[in-house]
Amino acid sequence: MTTPKKTDPDELLIGLVSISDRASSGVYEDQGIPALRDWFTAALTSPWKMETRLIPDEQAEIEKALIELVDEAGCDLVLTTGGTGPARRDVTPEATLAVGTKEMPGFGEQMRQISLKFVPTAILSRQVAVIRETADRAALIMNLPGQPKSIKETLEGLKDADGKQVVAGIFAAVPYCIDLIGGPYIETNEAVCKAFRPKSAIRQK
Repeated sequence: MTTPKKTDPDELLIGLVSISDRASSGVYEDQGIPALRDWFTAALTSPWKMETRLIPDEQAEIEKALIELVDEAGCDLVLTTGGTGPARRDVTPEATLAVGTKEMPGFGEQMRQISLKFVPTAILSRQVAVIRETADRAALIMNLPGQPKSIKETLEGLKDADGKQVVAGIFAAVPYCIDLIGGPYIETNEAVCKAFRPKSAIRQK
């Protein structure tokens, strides 16, 4: 399969990777990629496209997919879903760390903080985030939970009954991170997720 190469530098190219032995073999329908697609459709107001992969819990295959999405497809952001627990087959964090050049521990820390508001078993999650740098570009790679509800909460954060942010989601920091590594300028629907940037980094419309 030939991977299409990103051609528009102003368009955010997102790689979505669902990692599951059963979903990749057709035992059940994948829910991770549809949940991410729906969230980004609601959350982003600037141009974006996605490139998807559905693969089993095999470290070599995960590493290959991540490298291909960044180095060949030209993704600016890659999100994985699934495979971050303590089970023997859960190797997504290991694969992610293996292809990264810089670890970004704050993302994993915040994901667990959000999930702990709901379940004590959030401490069993091993999600990580890294920057992968090549000679001419860089991308942010992050591990997300496997359940659609958890994916939304992790990206968006938690709001009270009046819509006030109680806990910040991780995506609020992603646009500025992409700015810093040379990617496209990302704008969001603030009703879903307000991107945070220092005043000096905000583009005037």
